[in-house]
Amino acid sequence: MTPAPVTVVGIGADGWPGLAPASREALRHADVIIGGPRQLGLLPGDCAGERVAWPSPLRPAVPGLLAAHEGRRVCVLASGDPMFFGIGRTLAEIVGEQRLNVLPHPSSASYACARLGWALHDTEVVSLVGRPLAALTAALHDGRRLLLLSAGAGTPAEVAALLRERGYGPSALTVLEQLGGARERRVEGTADAWPHPPGDPLNVIAVDCRRAPGAPRLPLTPGLPDDSYDHDGQLTKRHVRAVTLATLAPAPGELLWDVGGGSGSIGIEWMRAHPSCRAVSVERDPVRAGRVARNAEALGVPGLRVVTGTAPGALAGLPTPDAVFVGGGLTAPGMLEACWEALPRGGRLVANTVTLESEALLTEWYRRCGGELVRLAVSHATPVGGFTGWRAAMPVTQWAVVRP
Repeated sequence: MTPAPVTVVGIGADGWPGLAPASREALRHADVIIGGPRQLGLLPGDCAGERVAWPSPLRPAVPGLLAAHEGRRVCVLASGDPMFFGIGRTLAEIVGEQRLNVLPHPSSASYACARLGWALHDTEVVSLVGRPLAALTAALHDGRRLLLLSAGAGTPAEVAALLRERGYGPSALTVLEQLGGARERRVEGTADAWPHPPGDPLNVIAVDCRRAPGAPRLPLTPGLPDDSYDHDGQLTKRHVRAVTLATLAPAPGELLWDVGGGSGSIGIEWMRAHPSCRAVSVERDPVRAGRVARNAEALGVPGLRVVTGTAPGALAGLPTPDAVFVGGGLTAPGMLEACWEALPRGGRLVANTVTLESEALLTEWYRRCGGELVRLAVSHATPVGGFTGWRAAMPVTQWAVVRP
């Protein structure tokens, strides 16, 4: 027999009165109702099903909890739209989309934009629930409007502090509490002078981004200014970095191995290309590895995974990459072989070097595997006495290839 479906009912701060008839009907006829204590407390007595509160941590407990009630009519309560940063995605992955019946409620983002007069499709939503606050940094651009899904009562003050630190102190903040409920409240201020104590833990934070004069401007395109990074000289310089990222060609959801991380710039800018891009930075020096992690947090991609170890040995056990960049250690025995063998069909390999020995190695691999071999030369205008002349940086040889 086909297992009974699981119904997911979205519910807002307005509780039972705000539910559509289909949602009420599903809850009245459920044998089991699973949800958070706050959500379960919003239901009236005529919802007679057994009420089960989610344990913590939630995700590992979901399969066992559903299995324990197999064969019964199960309803799961979710905040707002269950498929918008909610439990719906987790349930779809566990029980399968065909067994899921989702009855959504307006999301907190929809409510917030309605209150603010903002167009939802022009507003970027960033969840801070169970995610590092530093991830907000990548979304900060002058004039952009953001909605932040808050982790609790203290989140607005934490957001204000981060905005000040990142040069966005003039940004206007609006905290919208208990949206749609009887206790809905709105407080406002700027990040530079946030005056409010912690309020209701159920809140959404609206940010109208304003960059302070003189604050760094970090573009979306690769090739951030070199002074965006803390480094000891081990840094792929800006213009070469832009070409390298264009050659690596990140796409949503893809994984990069950045082998010889240095300061982490390639992995960081790969992840800044799209929120779903992932990267592993492999760096043998512990001091540099720590610097990579700090740079990643400062530039808004705290999810960058840093592996401290010497390649190619440190590559063992890493998830299969879509692309590999080798920025150091090319002449280490087995390095290119290990990177090449790790790539699936269609995976990309890009390697940069400034030494003749590594250039000879790349030339040999180019003869064997094809691809593209280029030399990148950059010169900067510098003072020469009372005049100006060109000062050339060391040329970089770059080999790029797609595995057939």
